Amino acid sequence: MTDTRVLRVDPRDPEEVVLKKAAELLAVGGLLAFPTETFYGLGANALDPQAVGRVYAAKGRPESKPLLVLVDSVRMVQSLVEGVPAAAWTLMTKYWPGPLTLVFRARGNLPEELTAGTGTVGVRMPGHPVAFGLVRTAGFPVTAPSANLSDEAPPTTAADVQRVFEGKIELILDGGPTKGGLPSTIVDVTVTPPRAIRRGALELPE
Repeated sequence: MTDTRVLRVDPRDPEEVVLKKAAELLAVGGLLAFPTETFYGLGANALDPQAVGRVYAAKGRPESKPLLVLVDSVRMVQSLVEGVPAAAWTLMTKYWPGPLTLVFRARGNLPEELTAGTGTVGVRMPGHPVAFGLVRTAGFPVTAPSANLSDEAPPTTAADVQRVFEGKIELILDGGPTKGGLPSTIVDVTVTPPRAIRRGALELPE
């Protein structure tokens, strides 16, 4: 692979031309890193099995661990999941966009690489303008594990990402430092009542 390209992007009002270049890269199976509310994420077209496989390989991530995906709308959620329980509608309405990942039963046509054979998929609508704009421009769900090697500290700057992934991914969108902190809160909505399976950046009432 050639050198990893770095493009500056306004974290508050991302330039359309930059988002379009990034989306075009994802559409042909490329990988890129981009800022989210907490850390930099590693993005691929979540519906492309080969691209998803590249995410696992780049991170050294166990293939038994599914990847969460970012969406830009409830319609995109519905294209990924078997159904949206009433409790999930409540959580989405109240907390999205934001650092809340909901685990749904996955549609059978999703790549097994994405779900790791679990039959479920974690979905989040991001509040960061770059992350949201990337998904909206691409028109398909985008993977978003942290852009680090597995078991290493997640990155808060583009430079952190470049040190690890130079030559391994095609593009880094440099939106300046992210705030770090806790990752997204994860709630399983395949059970009743929903169950928090990771405490994170969003504090939910007990």
